[in-house]
Amino acid sequence: MTVAQVARLVGVSARTLRFWAEAGVVEPSGRSGGGYRLFDAEAVARVELVATLRGLGIGLDEVRRVLARNATVAEVASAHARALDAEIRVLRLRRAVLSSVARRDGTVEEMRVVHELARLSARERQRMIDGFVAEIVEGMAADAPARGIAESMRRLPADLPDDPTPEQVDAWVELAGLVGDPAFRARVREMAVAGKGAEELEHGPDHHLVVEHAGKALADGVAPESAAGREALGRIVPEDTPAEVRARILEQLELFADARVERYWQLLGALNGWPPREPAVPAFAWLIEALRAH
Repeated sequence: MTVAQVARLVGVSARTLRFWAEAGVVEPSGRSGGGYRLFDAEAVARVELVATLRGLGIGLDEVRRVLARNATVAEVASAHARALDAEIRVLRLRRAVLSSVARRDGTVEEMRVVHELARLSARERQRMIDGFVAEIVEGMAADAPARGIAESMRRLPADLPDDPTPEQVDAWVELAGLVGDPAFRARVREMAVAGKGAEELEHGPDHHLVVEHAGKALADGVAPESAAGREALGRIVPEDTPAEVRARILEQLELFADARVERYWQLLGALNGWPPREPAVPAFAWLIEALRAH
């Protein structure tokens, strides 16, 4: 068969087939009297194999190894499948980054920042969070109550998912922004040094009561300083609570109720796939205002 006949049979261009022949990937069986390449059945079978492998994106060097029997088709296919997995992951990450930037109506500079953050290795992301936590717990005793809470702030997933959603990319970008903010780091350090969390206050109100009653008052539009606000407050902090205890509750709530810290945990949860939790800080903020007013 001639080059043109083989090309039609295999489904490649004659130019491509000539290139393979000149590159030594496929060898013609002989030549015609006029010097044209001719291919017998065995040579055509080799052309078909090359066309199949090239159609799957396998490079000519690997094709040569298969034809020379230095590698099996299975070995080459396995290696190529792994390479494709890596390429697919990169493409999915790019798609997620582009979707994230589009949702934000972002600038070219923001796209660059988002892309750089999203492509950080797991080790680099963990190093960023570890540095943040190390600063928070610096100088604390190993058995300090707040150290355990701070250490739990390290819990990043080993990697972004293979197919990260724009929301997950957004979460990582926002989290990176938080831990890189000196004001946020100082705020978390202040809370850690104080040694308790918002749910473990010395005189603190029951967390569930706050969410139930203050949360309802907030949702219903009840002003904290109103009579109805005082009534809702009484369901959380009884009216006969001594003034000094109420003052201490207010002081502790003002220290530990922080929307940005709560947001940190929400972002960490989004990256780790934890069940989402409704924000509680708005209810605590309402309670703070009610305590101030009454």
